[in-house]
Amino acid sequence: MSERRWDSALYEAHHGYVSRLGEGLLCLLAPQPGERILDLGCGTGHLTQQIAQSGACVTGLDSDAAMLRQARANYPQLRFIQADGQDFQIDAPCDAIFSNAALHWMPNARGAAACMARALRPGGRLVAEFGGAGNVQTLYDGFCAALREFGQPLPASFPWYFPAAEDYSALLEAQGFQVLAAQVFARPTPLEGEDGLRQWYTMFLGEHLERLDPGGRERVLAASERRLRPTQWQDDHWVADYTRLRVVARLREAP
Repeated sequence: MSERRWDSALYEAHHGYVSRLGEGLLCLLAPQPGERILDLGCGTGHLTQQIAQSGACVTGLDSDAAMLRQARANYPQLRFIQADGQDFQIDAPCDAIFSNAALHWMPNARGAAACMARALRPGGRLVAEFGGAGNVQTLYDGFCAALREFGQPLPASFPWYFPAAEDYSALLEAQGFQVLAAQVFARPTPLEGEDGLRQWYTMFLGEHLERLDPGGRERVLAASERRLRPTQWQDDHWVADYTRLRVVARLREAP
């Protein structure tokens, strides 16, 4: 959802767990036939399709053109629109907003929350899950240490928004939501393949690798693996130190 460029083919090939882990969130959404639902940060559309199977009228929204091309190729019968999740409008209020693994890419969290409030009908619900406080801190620190080891510049700023539950609840409440549940919890997440850590860095921190020559990229990735192997390699796969924030809220009705 940010201005970064996404590699939709890499995402489909090596990061299918993002959608799979979001499937449990659909039970909290409980979409009903005929409901208007917005999938905010829909990516390649897999969860949008699952919502549609309930009979709901669902629209997928994402800022990235490559992700949306893949979503439309995957599910040509569904409606997808391109917009910035921090500054968007829809043509009619919806009954619910669903968002999985997207809101942490929106540093203007207040803008995103305001847009969501405008997009919902009074009494409409929000069901979202995204990175919470401490998410992937071990992976990020290992990557920065590898950059530092070879004299490479560190990221100018932290690339994600990972709030505490109480902070995000207060932000939503300020926009007119009633927060029904907000919980941060650990979700250690296996990465796919022996090269799973490299693929994760390439997918989610790729802009910091692209500025290096091929030899430099290899040195940084190898050093990251070496540093993290004692804690993040388990049996035959890498494990990402995911921490998630799950939120259920309703937009307050006018008094």
